[in-house]
Amino acid sequence: MNAGTAHGAKFEEAIRVTPLGRNRYSAFLEKSFCIGTVPHGGYTSAVLYRLALVHFATAHPDLYQSEPATPISMHLTFLRRTSDGPATLRVHDMKLGKRTSSLHVELLQPKDHSQSGKDIREDQMEVKVAGYITVSPASSEVGVSSKTEWEIHPEPVGGSRSDGGVDFERLSQTGRDEAWMRQDPPFADFRKATTQVELFGVDPARKKRKNGIVDQWARLKPEGNVTRWSNEGVVFLTDMFPMALDGFDTMATGGESGSSTGGAGPTAKYWFPTVSLSIDFKKRLPKAGEEWLYSRVVTKEVRNGRTDLDVTILDARGEIVALSTQIGLVVSASRNIGKRARL
Repeated sequence: MNAGTAHGAKFEEAIRVTPLGRNRYSAFLEKSFCIGTVPHGGYTSAVLYRLALVHFATAHPDLYQSEPATPISMHLTFLRRTSDGPATLRVHDMKLGKRTSSLHVELLQPKDHSQSGKDIREDQMEVKVAGYITVSPASSEVGVSSKTEWEIHPEPVGGSRSDGGVDFERLSQTGRDEAWMRQDPPFADFRKATTQVELFGVDPARKKRKNGIVDQWARLKPEGNVTRWSNEGVVFLTDMFPMALDGFDTMATGGESGSSTGGAGPTAKYWFPTVSLSIDFKKRLPKAGEEWLYSRVVTKEVRNGRTDLDVTILDARGEIVALSTQIGLVVSASRNIGKRARL
């Protein structure tokens, strides 16, 4: 299935889902989309988004004949650590309706990471990620639409354009536009998935960042090649905010760098695994995709090793694309790169 090819061949390969029959599918979680040894939560969620598309095209091709049904909401729980390599995907049809349908989805892998890639029976696997996805075709979404007086607050930093907007051409060519500048994700060797995007944030020397709030503009850049954001890419982006994690590192270490030189070279002291992730898709991206998307990432409190994260994604016109909330943990990075233990 070639849905969402705006994101390019590399990302398409990374999220490919193949039917196996009996509501079973396969995927391969790529090492280049990992945080340490664990596939990035947003990337894994993008694979499950693609699963919903493939499932309806395969198992229910006549249910929505006018156009494909796409997810309008996702709620996923990350039960156990996933691993790079093969994964089995399982779908249960919970509701099949004319306007909306709901799926229960599961991602399974062997209990023992060393068995990954071997011929393991399904009953020898365990569920690593589970949740619900609700889909709807765009043509069936009719009814009242109304904007409220909601707006991003505090207002994002402006750019050099006459209307106060960011000059994206200048930003992409020079790496800077007024206070906006290209950001190198911290601990990129450990957080490999962060290298699949190009991020631009506010220069702290130009404007002090309010604690708990991170603004970013982002382009999708799989394997170093700039492409465009697709709907699957939006799912990936809802969990992509390395500058916010760098803030957690700093807070957790009392304002010092969160770096460590243990293990395989410099890495972060902390790992921030996702416990649960919910996404409300407000609009579908055009088939050609979007080059630039903005994220406002807000954390209200970190308490007892648990974080809240609220992510609002807008397009370059200021329209809401997706709203996301998640619960995450703050644990030692050794829990990621060391011997596997239950979280």
